Amino acid sequence: MNFWTVMVDRFPYFASLLLKGAVMTVAVAAGALVLALVLGLVIALLRMSRSRLLSGFAYIYTEFLRGTPALAQLFVIYFGLPDIGIELRPVEAAIVGLGINGSAYLSEVYRAGIQAIHRGQFEAAFSLGMTPIGSMRYIVLPQAVRMMLPPITNFSITLLKDTALVSVVAVPEIMFYARNLVTETFQSMHVYLLAAAIYLVMTIPMSRLVAYLERTRRAWQ
Repeated sequence: MNFWTVMVDRFPYFASLLLKGAVMTVAVAAGALVLALVLGLVIALLRMSRSRLLSGFAYIYTEFLRGTPALAQLFVIYFGLPDIGIELRPVEAAIVGLGINGSAYLSEVYRAGIQAIHRGQFEAAFSLGMTPIGSMRYIVLPQAVRMMLPPITNFSITLLKDTALVSVVAVPEIMFYARNLVTETFQSMHVYLLAAAIYLVMTIPMSRLVAYLERTRRAWQ
């Protein structure tokens, strides 16, 4: 059978399994994004701390995670942690691994956004009797978020695609099912093209959102 005949005949079967994996892909990406957003903010604040100890820790954390492959970090979390008594299920390891890795990148996004706010905003908040935490929460972060939204959304696209890595720790996402289908049917071109198309369908709307946020940010400025 030629390429298109095979694709038409087996499309329902291929698509049903790959879409099942797509649900897990979105779940892992969402969980990792939440962890990266929260942890990234903490690391950013530590990096800007006046304490050399805290700032140094945040610097080492960021450089180590950005300087080592996410795949190696996943292996350490899933295969290495059980050696010291910490055992995570595949999905948990995937979320933790991608979330921690992403927090290093988002911490720099947060730091750049916060430092872009004029120092006078902090001083004005302090003059009104606000605490550093209060001024950060109510004055600085709401303004910084406008600048941070496009890069955060861009990061979300990258994170969604990076979930392809977690199939190596047996998370049943798109590429996990794709490899199983190729082993079963030997139709590698058909399966992997369909998998790529599913990723594309998920990322194109997010790309359009980034473009919209960029235009909106320029309008705010």
